[in-house]
Amino acid sequence: MTETTISTLKTLSASAPLPLTPPKPRRLRRHATVIISVAILTLLCAAALLADVLSPHRPETINLRVRLTAPLTLPEHPLGTDATGRDILSRILHGGRVSLTVGLLATAIGLVLGTLLGIISGYFRGWADEIIMYLVDVQFALPFVLLAVAVSLVLGRSLAVLIGLAALSTWSLYARVIRGEVLSLREREFVIAARSLGASDAYIMFHHLLPNLAGPLLVLGTLSIGRIILLESGLSFLGIGIQPPTPSWGGMINEGRDYLSSAWWLSTLPGIVLMTLVLVIGTLGDWLRDRLDVKVM
Repeated sequence: MTETTISTLKTLSASAPLPLTPPKPRRLRRHATVIISVAILTLLCAAALLADVLSPHRPETINLRVRLTAPLTLPEHPLGTDATGRDILSRILHGGRVSLTVGLLATAIGLVLGTLLGIISGYFRGWADEIIMYLVDVQFALPFVLLAVAVSLVLGRSLAVLIGLAALSTWSLYARVIRGEVLSLREREFVIAARSLGASDAYIMFHHLLPNLAGPLLVLGTLSIGRIILLESGLSFLGIGIQPPTPSWGGMINEGRDYLSSAWWLSTLPGIVLMTLVLVIGTLGDWLRDRLDVKVM
């Protein structure tokens, strides 16, 4: 083969367009699942925020003449009524506002507290690390339900107490994960360089370490929202969460358990909404973990 032929073949191969690799079906399915999850989550959040506008009735309004009405029976009560004639749709909408408020506020409080203690524990080590990790071990060892019952008996059953209990149940997870991340980051070159240039410990922690923790914190926070919503529903189901007449999904499930054979919609409908919300939040959390974790990329 002559040099002219070889050069011609090289030119053709360089100019020829590369074949397009079709996207994997699994990746397409994953993207579709994420898009659907975002749409459902947006719809549920919008419905909770606009509960006062979308609700056909006030959630605490009692009408004994239409008690235990089945769904799709009366146009003014599309999802039926409960044992006292309260509209199920209105209570689900307002209950979503309570669940999302508890989930977001408790996650934010637990994230801030756990992140701060985790950074201090991993950066300074020594006695600070031992004390904080001892508190984390104590938190994991305590039966949380018994703790929640004791606290609610002492401080009462209010929304603020419930948010504090939910935040108390999550800070230890943040602290342990962030401590492990900081232990590896504190020996990196950029931290050593900042320390050698005279940067203070506070500057290093909040300007060098904290930005590198954004990925794990985002994933943990997203997954914790669904966990806290389930926790709030469980405490309300046990009677130590949100108290009537304020609606909550867990409380509605608890109120309808005595009517499962005759009025299935009392517990089933709020249970389906609760399951859907936690499922879509978990799906988004898994997607964020895959996108932000370099080990799986």
